Formats: sequence, C-alpha cells, structure tokens
Amino acid sequence: MPPVLFLLMLSGAMFTLGQSMTREEKQQLRNQVVEMFDHAYQNYMDHAYPADELMPLTCRGRVRGLEPSRGDVDDALGKFSLTLIDTLDTLVLLNKTTEFEAAVRRVLSDVRLDNDIVVSVFETNIRVLGGLLGGHSMAVMLKEGGQSMQWYQDELLHMAKDMGLRLLPAFNTSSGLPYPRVNLKYGVRGPETRTGTETETCTACAGTMILEFAALSRFTGDPVFEAHARRAMDFLWEKRQRNSNLVGTTINIHNGEWVRRDSGVGAGIDSYYEYLLKAYVLLGDDLFLQRFNIHYASIMKYISQPPLLLDVHIHKPLLPARTWMDSLLAFFPGLQVLKGDIRPAIETHEMLYQVTKKHNFLPEAFTTDFRVHWAQHPLRPEFAESTYFLYKATGDSYYLEAGRTILDNLNRFARVPCGFAAMKDVRTGSHEDRCVCLNGSLSVELLQEPMGPKHLSPPHSVPINDSFSATWRVGGGRRGE
Repeated sequence: MPPVLFLLMLSGAMFTLGQSMTREEKQQLRNQVVEMFDHAYQNYMDHAYPADELMPLTCRGRVRGLEPSRGDVDDALGKFSLTLIDTLDTLVLLNKTTEFEAAVRRVLSDVRLDNDIVVSVFETNIRVLGGLLGGHSMAVMLKEGGQSMQWYQDELLHMAKDMGLRLLPAFNTSSGLPYPRVNLKYGVRGPETRTGTETETCTACAGTMILEFAALSRFTGDPVFEAHARRAMDFLWEKRQRNSNLVGTTINIHNGEWVRRDSGVGAGIDSYYEYLLKAYVLLGDDLFLQRFNIHYASIMKYISQPPLLLDVHIHKPLLPARTWMDSLLAFFPGLQVLKGDIRPAIETHEMLYQVTKKHNFLPEAFTTDFRVHWAQHPLRPEFAESTYFLYKATGDSYYLEAGRTILDNLNRFARVPCGFAAMKDVRTGSHEDRCVCLNGSLSVELLQEPMGPKHLSPPHSVPINDSFSATWRVGGGRRGE
C-alpha cells in the first residue's frame, strides 16, 4: 500500500471514530469482557480441571500422553494445571477475590511440580513461573490491604522457587544459554531425562527469562536465578551481528553460532526485544535500555518498511529474507509505545487492524498485500496488547473501537458452548479443539477509563511487588498465548 494512501486512510479513520464511544458503551464493553472471561474460566473448571488445557469442542481436558501428540505445542503441558496458574492474577484484576482465594487453595493442594515430564523451558517460565509470581504478588497485595488472603504465608512464592530450581539445570551449557527443554523431575542430564541432546534454541526462547527470574531473585533474596538469566541475555548481546546489530532466529547453545540468520521482530525473536525493554521498566537497569535502543535503531533502519515489518538477513540486512509477516510481530507497536515512538506504532497497528478486519483475526502469517499465508489463528493476545498500549498513550477511543472489534470477533467466530476455540482456518471459520487461556486481564486493562500517558512511565521507584504486578498488567512476557 502506498504510504500516502495509508496515512490518509489512518487519519480519516481516527478522526471519524476517535471520540465516538460514550461512557455507557465503555461500561458495556467491560461487562462483555467479564462475561467472556467467566465463560472461558468456568468451562475450564467444569470440564477440564485439573488438566492443563480445555478442549472446547469436545468439552474435556487435554492431558498430555492421553491425546494424540501435537509436537512442540505439547511441550507447554506439564500436568500442573497450566490454565489455572496462568489465570490467577486475572481473577484479582477482575475483582474476583473470592474465586482467586479458592484458586490459590486449589493450586496449593492439587498441583505437583515434580512430574516426570519434559517441558518447554520458555513456556514453563512465562506461564507457570510467571503465573505463580503474579499470583503471589496479588495475594500479598490483598493481604496487605486487609481484604482477603489473611492466611497466606508466601506459599505460591515457595512453589515459584521450586519451579525456578527445576528450570535451572537447563542453563548448564558452556554458553549459559538454556536448553529448550527440561525434565521437571530429572533435569537435562542422563537417560531418564529424555532430553538434553538438543544443540539449538530460538533467540526468544533463550532471551525471555529475565523478568521472571529477576523477580524470583528479588522476592526470595536468592541471586542465582537473575544471574543465570542475565548471563543468557549477555551472551545473546555479544553474539549480535556487529555490523547490523541484529540477532538471528536460532542459535547453537554450545558454541553460539547462528543456525538461522534471518532476523525480524516476529516468531523466534520477538520477546527477546520485549524483555530487554521491560527488564529496564521492571529493574531500572540502564544497560537493558542501552542494548534495546541499539537493537531498535537497527530494526527501524533495516526491518521496518512502514507500515510493514519484514525479515532480513543479519549479515546482509538490506536483503529481504521473506515477503510475508507472522502474527507474533503484532506485539511490536505496543513495545514502540512503551519506548515512546508513537507514530510508527500507529502506522503498523493500523496495518494489522486492516488485516484483522479483512480476515476477522490475524492469520498466523500473511503477505504484504494482506493475503493469508498460514491460515490458523490460536487466539493470540499480541494485537490486543498493542491496542491497549496505544489507547493508554493517546487516550483516543479509536483504539476502544479496535478493542470492540477484537471482542466481537471472538464472540462471533471463536465462541463455542464450552469456551473459545482456536481458529483452524480464518478463511473458512473452522475450529481446532484447542483453547489457549483467554487473557482477560489484558482486555480488561484495554477497556479501563483513560488514565493518560503518565501510567506508561517506568515504575522504578516502587517495590518489586508493585513493579512486578504493573509489568504483568501491561503484558509482561508472552502469557496467554
């Protein structure tokens, strides 16, 4: 699309819809979000718990080993009631404190972390460790406020440390980059682990640990977790291509050689950049911001072709690596807002919004002229996250209209009697028997009253409890994918 035409379309749309939503309409959207969350959560509890996930088409839980294997996707499942843990902080954000207290008691009584099962280090960190830490932070907040949880004695934090210790063996490599998988009971070494033979991992997989591991260290006073996550981040930084200052997509965890040298802001790299900036937000360490800014300048120089974001080769950054985009890059406008670069965030978000309006959802991959490349849509939250950030930064109700589109499409096309089903093909509307945890907290934050750009300022001066919770509310990590 010609840039001038694109900007005219964007300007016209924003002037038309920017101030159109009334207070009553906003309240209706909030109520809709709560109802949708209740529909997803209650069906999980009724039909799936204690399984990790709900299968919304057949109304039963997905238990790893009892259902046909889906390959790497199943590495997120560890027989630890993943959806319940992933939802803890959302319950508090929705003011469901009674349900939160009941959910915490269930986690403490029912969930085991010592299962003989091989799981993704990346997924387990962001969803289980992150969920436990977010739940702990909320429990402490409620207890200190005298509202509920007066019995709470850091039990979720103890579980989080237990999980952190189970993930640590994955970092036993010469580079400090973690193995992509770990056995929760046996670690990575020895025949009983059934893992530890991998030689490579994705950049995002290795570089998406610092928020959870640093928070765990700060909560517990044990520096070992933060030290390992920092070492992995340091190694990735040292291995960047020095001329382009870009990183590749997959890397050898033993010798640091790039296995895939294509570079973008989508799948395989996305949350490495996200965690650099959010580590600065959470921890106040200027080193993370300095590194992010260097990467960001290169992204804007080589990868950004407004409003598009196209992969390039790290050693020949003027040479495109492909002519299509994947949906994970939809987080990037939100990250640009957090950095303070609003104009390109608006441009790319509008491009993504047009793709969404054409196909009802973002296809898993799509071409530069908005045609479907990969037709699935697993109900990812990245586009909603960027919509949230732009609404917070601009106060423009245009982004509430985008939020309403997201909610309406979920209800029209993904809602089924037992929850919300992932889209198998956005062109036909067919479903998969899969329900990724509906990230209600993100949608609720999106639909709050405007609070102004000041709420995007780094919370360096607040205690780690509050800072960690604040970071989670703005989509810290990839929770809810």
